Amino acid sequence: MAAGTSIGTTPGGSTSPETPPEHGLTGTVISVDAMGGDTGPAAVVGGLAIAAEKNPDIAFLLHGDATELTALVAKRRALDGRVAIRGTSDVVTMHDKPSQVMRGGKDTSMWSAIDAVRNGEATVCVSCGNTGALMALSMVRLRKVPGINRPAIACLWPSRAKSGFNVMLDVGADIKADAQDLLQYALMGASYARNGLGNPTPRIGLLNVGTEEHKGRAELKAAHDLIAQAAPDNDFEFVGFVEGGDIPSDKVDVIVTDGFTGNVALKTAEGTAALIRDFLTQAFEKTPWSKIAAMLAYTSLRRLSKRIDPRRVNGGVFLGLNGTVVKSHGSADATGVAAAIKLAFILAQSGFTERLAARVASAGRARESGAATPEEEAVSGSANG
Repeated sequence: MAAGTSIGTTPGGSTSPETPPEHGLTGTVISVDAMGGDTGPAAVVGGLAIAAEKNPDIAFLLHGDATELTALVAKRRALDGRVAIRGTSDVVTMHDKPSQVMRGGKDTSMWSAIDAVRNGEATVCVSCGNTGALMALSMVRLRKVPGINRPAIACLWPSRAKSGFNVMLDVGADIKADAQDLLQYALMGASYARNGLGNPTPRIGLLNVGTEEHKGRAELKAAHDLIAQAAPDNDFEFVGFVEGGDIPSDKVDVIVTDGFTGNVALKTAEGTAALIRDFLTQAFEKTPWSKIAAMLAYTSLRRLSKRIDPRRVNGGVFLGLNGTVVKSHGSADATGVAAAIKLAFILAQSGFTERLAARVASAGRARESGAATPEEEAVSGSANG
């Protein structure tokens, strides 16, 4: 496609990273799976338009039904000259199993979107689609960063911190995590906070059932010592064990846990936030006096609603891959998609993938140069046994 074309449809063939991109886009190119979400491609294109209006340096490689997407993009003046469409014939649904997608998903918009990052045509992939399938495809097509055992999904959590958010990982990539995995999550989480939130020395906390060092499972105690040893050489502060109530606090910037615990905590928080909004609505609509009170408090209530709106923190980042993938909520509307795009752009601008890989490699070399601690030997023996 020639440079400057408003909308271009390109074939789904692969190119090597050395081949100049065929889409003709300039600026920071974000690859977007337009078809996998619950709300359909209209919400995705609407989110792209919001992001494009706020940032003139973003361009999009959009994957999905070429006819439908061409019509949707043509209605958005903000996207003129900033979108190339790559037509695909199939879609990964929320009900598809990852194994099915791996076997027969080459013609899907999700596969095509990930491959655009693999082939160097885009810096980041964003998808509202099936989380399990997206992680499986990302691991196979992009591969793990050398030294990473298990990739993780990191989310932003509204908090009392100056940035307004804390980072938590893993929130669902893998339900298991041993001490070495938790150490790698700490390194990746610190890199995310540093590059995504501009925090040069993030505070890391390890989620546990109590803050006392004698509490918790054996792998948590071993991880506690490993993370504490790694902190001085990796530009983060380790605050030790933290509890569930500390997740939204200003005590910590990054919360490290396994994917099972993290996912339960995330879904519980989302449900609680929705419950509070419903209770507030019911309370202010109950009587004429309460309706008047709601009108008087409108500005404050609107500010509170915006602060706890999950759409503002939409976007879980897959960490530990040779390429950045942002997972948007499947039910995200245009506002939510725009938030995921904003996060993807920030990470792309910071060179996040390369910085994370360098940090993990540096930490790995440091561990190899020193003698193994008793905790490391115990973890190694457990893994091999």
